[in-house]
Amino acid sequence: MPVTPFYERIANDIRTKIKSGELKPGDKLPSISELCRQYDVSTQVIRSAMLMLRAEGLVEGHQGRGVYVRGRAG
Repeated sequence: MPVTPFYERIANDIRTKIKSGELKPGDKLPSISELCRQYDVSTQVIRSAMLMLRAEGLVEGHQGRGVYVRGRAG
């Protein structure tokens, strides 16, 4: 059975929190360094997870301000 990469597990976790309403549109995600500590992974792993979520349209990054949950599309 293939092992799910850490970045996918983290993206899945954040995606679940968004879909459940625990994280709402407009909510700011923790900083990359906070997420690194929370999940005990490297910066690159968190960046990869954020890229996945951004590609899915679930979050959006704002330079210097952080990453936020996007409003529901449609």
